[in-house]
Amino acid sequence: MSTQLNDGSLTPLYQQLMEEIKVGILSNKYVPGEKILSEMELSELYHVSRITVRRAIEELCTEGYLVKQQGKGTFVSPRKMNRKIKQMGDVMGFSEACRACGMVPGAQVLTVQRCPARADEKRFFALESDENVLYLQRVRTADGEPIMMENSFFPYNSFRTLNPNELNDASLFDYLKNTFDRTPTSTSQTTLEIVRASTELATYLDVITGDPLFYMNAYFLDQSNQPLLIGRQYIVGSRFVFSF
Repeated sequence: MSTQLNDGSLTPLYQQLMEEIKVGILSNKYVPGEKILSEMELSELYHVSRITVRRAIEELCTEGYLVKQQGKGTFVSPRKMNRKIKQMGDVMGFSEACRACGMVPGAQVLTVQRCPARADEKRFFALESDENVLYLQRVRTADGEPIMMENSFFPYNSFRTLNPNELNDASLFDYLKNTFDRTPTSTSQTTLEIVRASTELATYLDVITGDPLFYMNAYFLDQSNQPLLIGRQYIVGSRFVFSF
């Protein structure tokens, strides 16, 4: 069955085709990872030139809806995780966000270290000048694919008993609640910026060195409105959507 686009519309044909494909993706007509029709097949289906199809496909790849695989074709991009930037009483951890999107969360602990506190950590945790922080670094995955380099900082004296062996493939927020009776409930301050992947980050996140990443710096408060942790996360932008 063919589909006719509106040739008399003020909206260019390639944009009309983009919207048709977007609707198909958002309505699950096309599922994540599915190969879409070829340029020739789309050209015949919608009665448009292959140049129009190619423009629509390129734009959809740029917007993150589609991804091209050399020699294989064009595929619907994997599902993206959604996370709110400012969180007040509705904090959702990575594992919970994964499950809400129908994906399986994972985590690999890379290191746990006792480190000197930096200026902002001293201010946030109200630390004395000689107090330290506990640094936990993990790679977070969704359906086995690396999504985020998770860097978490805690006041050392309060969290010195944290057990990294219990944090592989586990929810950090659940662990904090069950082990320390501390639950992240809001963020006092959050910043978000674009950075470039270092060689180390590119290796762990399976991206190319220099690729853009989201860098989120968030200060979490617990259920008693007390400072709990600082999260400094490097996030693969093609797999994440942020909202307010």
